[in-house]
Amino acid sequence: MKLLLADDHHVVRKGLVYFLESSPEIKVVAEAGNGEEAIRLYVEHQPDVLLMDIDMPVLSGIDATKEILRLDPKARILILTSFSDQETVIPALQAGAQGYQLKDVAPDMLLQTIHAVHDGENAVHPSIMKHVLTHVAKPGNKIQQKLRRLTEREREVLSEISTGRSNKEIADVLVISEKTVKTHVSNVLGKLELHDRTQAALFAIQAGVARPSVF
Repeated sequence: MKLLLADDHHVVRKGLVYFLESSPEIKVVAEAGNGEEAIRLYVEHQPDVLLMDIDMPVLSGIDATKEILRLDPKARILILTSFSDQETVIPALQAGAQGYQLKDVAPDMLLQTIHAVHDGENAVHPSIMKHVLTHVAKPGNKIQQKLRRLTEREREVLSEISTGRSNKEIADVLVISEKTVKTHVSNVLGKLELHDRTQAALFAIQAGVARPSVF
């Protein structure tokens, strides 16, 4: 797995490189010290996952995330930061980051999160989701109107997406085929006008249909 690391603290980057490359399946292909550099190096190296800090000079991690996803909608971006406040978490997820993790995360959980993002899964740590759930506004009419676009089965799939389960795991829970789950997920994203599973999980929280995370 090719990984690009973006963090403005040299010592933090070197520590992460040393740890990440101790895992035989991960290769750090480049390091960026600011958001603009992250964009340039992403285009140059096309990594499988970009590990992105938020508070960086020149261009923030959130703005860099938006630009990278504009250039490559299939980019896999994991936010790794010290900030867990609502004003940072929600904009990062709305920008399109597939994962959000804190820098004090246990090493094995960080690796698990990186692999989850690589596989296209919801990779927001439960403590972050709980924080968002605590602070997010109560569901408004607009959200409920969108929710009514979904069939009963699609609502069930949306709830399961919020747990971080894969398509196969959702299929097992709902006793349907993985192919059917994939179709439902596509319908859910299309009807709700969302780009990925992380945004779907955030919508499920706002709509009050989220289930406890299994991540």
